[in-house]
Formats: sequence, structure tokens, C-alpha cells
Amino acid sequence: MKTWLITGCSSGIGKGIAKAVLESGDQAIVTARNKDKVMDIVEAYPEAALAVSLDVCSQDSIKNAVKEAYDKFGTIDVLVNNAGYGYRSAVEIEAVQTLYQTNLFGPIELIKAVLPKMREQKSGYILNVTSIAAARSAVGSGYYASSKAAL
Repeated sequence: MKTWLITGCSSGIGKGIAKAVLESGDQAIVTARNKDKVMDIVEAYPEAALAVSLDVCSQDSIKNAVKEAYDKFGTIDVLVNNAGYGYRSAVEIEAVQTLYQTNLFGPIELIKAVLPKMREQKSGYILNVTSIAAARSAVGSGYYASSKAAL
């Protein structure tokens, strides 16, 4: 049995991955900025799932989520960096900074948070969910595409 920490589980790919992981018999830390949005997953798998509030733009939030995961399950075998943020516009710097923090720098910080224990246990997987936009960007999506390509 593996323990997965999955970001961005409130909808879409993250929610689908979480459900597939739990249905297969593994354990999952399901995260969203507001953990109330993932409580339906935990209610369906109360012994194997843990809901955690996680804002990948916040170092404190990252540290807390990883700590809660280790406190509950003792390990993280798989990290899925799935949380993402889209932005289509010109050059509003605050929005661009949030996009990069969410799509690139936050996932890097999560990798840094779990990698020491993975190295210690000599096993683990890190999956980074990017986008087709990394290869084929739409007009006005250059920042999004570049953040996903960088990841």
C-alpha cells in the first residue's frame, strides 16, 4: 500500500486521481485550499483518506500539509503536484506572480519538503501535472504555458 499526497483535489484531474488511488486500496492526503471541498472524498474513504488545507503559494501551508501527512500515515510514497492556476492576459505582474507561485514554485517547494524522506526510504515518486499548453500555447496564454513548461 502506498500513501499519496495529491494537490488540487477539489475538482478535475486531482479529484479523479484521488478517487482512483483510494479505490485501488492506497491511502491519500487529499488537498485543496479549502479542505471542506474535499470532505466528500474523505467521507467515502474515512480510514484511507485525510483532507488537508493546502495553499501551494504558502510555505507555512506546505510545511503543515506535509507534517499532517506524516503524522497520520508516517510516509509519503507519491507526491502528485496537480494544483494549477490559469491566467490569460497581458502583464499584470501580481497575477503573473501568483500563476508562477502556484504552477511552478509551489510544486518545487513541495518536492523539497518530501524529497529528504523519500531519499531516506530509498523510494518514492514525484508526478508533476503540466499541460498541453507547455507545447502548444493559445494566444494570451504565454505565462501559463511557460510555467507549465518549466514544471
